[in-house]
Amino acid sequence: MLDTTIAGSLPKPAWLAEPEKLWAAWRLGGEELERAKERAARFWLEAQERAGIDVLTDGEQFRVHFVHGFLESLEGIDWQKKTRMGIRNDRYFVDVPTVTAKVARTRSVHTSEVKFTRAQTSRKLKFTLPGPMTICDTIADGFYGRRADLAMAFADVLNEEARELEALGVDTIQLDEPAFNVFLSDVKEWGIEALHRATAGLKCTTAVHICYGYGIDANIQWKKTLGSEWRQYEEIFPALNQSRIDQVSLEAANSRVPPALMRLLKDKQLMVGVIDVATQEVESAEQVQARIEAALEHVDAARLLPCTNCGLAPLPQAVAVGKLEALGMGAALARQRLGIR
Repeated sequence: MLDTTIAGSLPKPAWLAEPEKLWAAWRLGGEELERAKERAARFWLEAQERAGIDVLTDGEQFRVHFVHGFLESLEGIDWQKKTRMGIRNDRYFVDVPTVTAKVARTRSVHTSEVKFTRAQTSRKLKFTLPGPMTICDTIADGFYGRRADLAMAFADVLNEEARELEALGVDTIQLDEPAFNVFLSDVKEWGIEALHRATAGLKCTTAVHICYGYGIDANIQWKKTLGSEWRQYEEIFPALNQSRIDQVSLEAANSRVPPALMRLLKDKQLMVGVIDVATQEVESAEQVQARIEAALEHVDAARLLPCTNCGLAPLPQAVAVGKLEALGMGAALARQRLGIR
């Protein structure tokens, strides 16, 4: 019980990409870059094991961007045709690539990195993929005409990838859907259906990660507009509880999310964020323990997985290591107090 995990991403080492910068470009190229990615993934796998993390990820060391890292290998996307687009309901504006034809996967995107990662550890392994709705909110549509149709096309491609990764020994496939906290009506109308399509036929654990974003300024400023309580989860959790997804990852540490909203997911395993990613302050084990025990007032221990609020990628490496250690030690204290071995 109380198996620990992280949302997914971890900082790139300084020799791989510029530190403390989200989505920084690679500093190497060719075969040297591939070996460096493996070295970085190995570093973080070992760091997670030392910290006592139970369900590991590769820290997304093999990709620059959590969405584009998957999209770069697909057909139907024109990377030269840039479209100015508002992301997360116009929270920020960027020039994004454009879908100009039917999207298709010509080869496996992440097979080689999963083979490498799986060989490095005997612990449970989670692999993160961008969710269909979040993909649609990160790329321009010049072909499908309707966002729901674009999402289903990406869901089919994601499903092909997920089935291959499951066959390689991935224990959990997680779809990252920060857009779920923004487009609440769309979640219920077609977002959950897209998740089902993306995970169809999988026998491994399936998860969806829904947070309030990385600890970057655009997200921090947005949170200031959400009032004294953040109740976005309240609108989508009942529908998610009826879904076929096994786990839901949610933000809780230092947030204004009413903890009682966890009760809306009474039939799901919950990855509850007990590590704040919007600060460089490293939590104490006792702080993490207290957050876990607060969550246990709303979800039983058999369904609770202590987690990070979101990815740790923009943080200094030493801070991320410290937060991993705090997560592992805090969960150990909680288990000890509850008499869980």
